[in-house]
Amino acid sequence: MNWEVVIGLEIHTQLTTKSKLFSGAAVGFGAEPNTQTTLVDLGMPGALPVLNKEALRMAVMFGHAVNAEIGMTSVFARKNYFYPDLPKGYQTSQMDHPIVGIGHLDVILEDGTTSRIGITRAHLEEDAGKSLHEDFQGMTGIDLNRSSTPLLEIVSEPDIRSAKEAVAYVKMIHSIVTYLGICDGNMAEGSMRCDVNISLRPKGQTEYGTRTEIKNVNSFRFIEKAIHTEVERQADILEDGGRIIQETRLYDPEKNETRSMRSKEDANDYRYFPCPDLLPIVLTQNYVDEIRASLPELPSQKAARFQSEHKLSEYDAHVLSSSRAMADYFENANAVVQDPKLTANWVMGELSKLLNQAQLDIANSPVSAHTFGELLLRIKDNTINGKTGKEVFQAMWEGEGSADAIIEAKGLKQVTDTGAIETMIQTILDANTAQVEQYRAADEDKQKKMIGFFVGQVMKASQGKANPGLVNPILAKMLKG
Repeated sequence: MNWEVVIGLEIHTQLTTKSKLFSGAAVGFGAEPNTQTTLVDLGMPGALPVLNKEALRMAVMFGHAVNAEIGMTSVFARKNYFYPDLPKGYQTSQMDHPIVGIGHLDVILEDGTTSRIGITRAHLEEDAGKSLHEDFQGMTGIDLNRSSTPLLEIVSEPDIRSAKEAVAYVKMIHSIVTYLGICDGNMAEGSMRCDVNISLRPKGQTEYGTRTEIKNVNSFRFIEKAIHTEVERQADILEDGGRIIQETRLYDPEKNETRSMRSKEDANDYRYFPCPDLLPIVLTQNYVDEIRASLPELPSQKAARFQSEHKLSEYDAHVLSSSRAMADYFENANAVVQDPKLTANWVMGELSKLLNQAQLDIANSPVSAHTFGELLLRIKDNTINGKTGKEVFQAMWEGEGSADAIIEAKGLKQVTDTGAIETMIQTILDANTAQVEQYRAADEDKQKKMIGFFVGQVMKASQGKANPGLVNPILAKMLKG
């Protein structure tokens, strides 16, 4: 508790271009090793790179979305280091003149407060290949399919002070890039991964402590756990009088620990210099303005519209707009039922519960937004009540048909005939005369508590089909005698 945590994040987002950053090879996950390469990707002498203009456009889109300066002149540089899966011996990246400059994001935290996190830069670079260690009998295989895949590396300022804040920031970046359509956000496949820089300093101290970098964390949950684990490790060392070594570490989720990989390099260790094979990129103002005008509605804008147009709370609007797929599902379902609050409650409630249980994304829901809206319409028009609605939804989820078909087949329509309800209530009152006398003898406050018994009896007798909106006033009137 005597330490302040200082966190900065580097998020690598794989851009959804059809071809690579500097070659015409296809980009795709899961292809046979070394089947998506060209001489450029293999680092062959004399093979010259050609910039993918779609990757450039996507980078500018992101810059606009995070309120950032756009680098009207940007330069590619060679970042020199050796790995077996980096055949050129250098990575083509950007250093002094990135395509996206200083920006910021206002991140909404779990308690409803907002935290502004600065963005230092976002630059284009090529990905390296992949080392494969399985099934090679003590040897390593190299797959260069990923080599030269376009990445946008998003570097934050060290403004983050907790694991929760870090996850909220990464989720917002994830939301933005998927809304823009520039990254599919599939962290399990490596389309988006995060390097976490962590240091501790005594509370009140302005000077930063020595940082470590945890490489390639690929889920929100692991980001949070890795931060907690590394903070605890650093605090133990410092409180024992030791010192933190600047290094790169790996998070092991199975053991919930971080392990040292190598000493951490500084920028001068990479011997950056402008790439002689690629000219500087000079943008026109007209090009930048056209991209800004083409941006889709972003998460924060959609949340604001949900509040003003649908009268949703700030919390509901934030949750529903956090994913473009969820926002679209909500709006398509609400177009059927025309009841935003009912739709929001069911999307965030029953639908999200079943999606989580099945480990499905909302885009893969077995119940479409339109048929979901038809179910909600039957709740709204009192054909069924909310409790029965859950039963119908479960049947829809399991593929038993539409809401109307299930309601009809199972005989689940609410009893809305006031005459039938009165007859049912009279039968119950006749069978419970002692409770009726106790109710009539009680004061008003006790009667409010006692009426629940009679409501329960009516719902039991009707097998849950009696409309509560009709039962309660009729019951209260008949109990008066």
